[in-house]
Amino acid sequence: MNRYPLWKYLTVLVALVLGFLYTLPNFFGEAPAVQVSSAKSTVKVEPDMQRQVQDILAQAGIANTGLSFERNGPVGTVRVRFADTDTQLLARDVIERTLNPDPTDPSYTVALNLLPASPKWLSAIGANPMYLGLDLRGGVHFLLQVDMRGALTARYESLATEIRTALREERIPSASSDREGLSVVVVFPDEQARERALALFNNRYNDMTFTPGISQGMNSGKPQLTGELEPGAIAAVQNAALKQNITTLHNRVNELGVAEPVIQQQGADRIVVQLPGVQDVARPRTSWGAPPPLKSAWSMTRQRP
Repeated sequence: MNRYPLWKYLTVLVALVLGFLYTLPNFFGEAPAVQVSSAKSTVKVEPDMQRQVQDILAQAGIANTGLSFERNGPVGTVRVRFADTDTQLLARDVIERTLNPDPTDPSYTVALNLLPASPKWLSAIGANPMYLGLDLRGGVHFLLQVDMRGALTARYESLATEIRTALREERIPSASSDREGLSVVVVFPDEQARERALALFNNRYNDMTFTPGISQGMNSGKPQLTGELEPGAIAAVQNAALKQNITTLHNRVNELGVAEPVIQQQGADRIVVQLPGVQDVARPRTSWGAPPPLKSAWSMTRQRP
């Protein structure tokens, strides 16, 4: 008969106990909750907001099963758990009316969410439930399209300003320097001024191509230069626009306190955002708006497990 040392039996027993302990949170499921976060950069959610929310619910006679304050960097969030969704919806309406008396200019975001219902002592030892995606948990799926033309327009506006400043510094006369569509058009009083400007531009703006021509319209017949970004520079502007919006969306998702959100690029100009556990479809859209250069049209679906 094979016999093993006692320490091996104890090791297996400890492993089984720890495995069972850290599996327990998955059996408690999730509780409907309301969370309060800041909707403006000038408004901060501090620990005293927890007491304020508690007083609001007490005055309305709404019972809760747990209330907590959490801070994620500079962002503070108050979360309140409830026994059922009916109480959750009622509490959301009461808190919303009290904290945001002017619905057109809200200071706080009051969102519906699902939070783990496991006891506090399990959370205190790091025993948290397994995070599930949209397929198993449900949530909200966003598809946003970056306004690439808007990003390029902003870049050309900036270039037009830079070119005017460069001409002024070099004392090169010009009749006008403006953005026209996706290009910068500079009109000069004579050929000599255009040649001096072309040499300056070729030396300073390596990511642009300048084409000589004759102006039309108000300064008709005068020499001009039309500057356009090269394909590599256009791709860089578009890539920067995508990264800027992904960073902005990450910051705004953090304010909602969503566990394991998915924010990633899809194709050349789209961003996919998946928020597992978020119940309120419209809340993220109304609280975030459409950060430029995102188009105002949002594609959203509410997915259930």
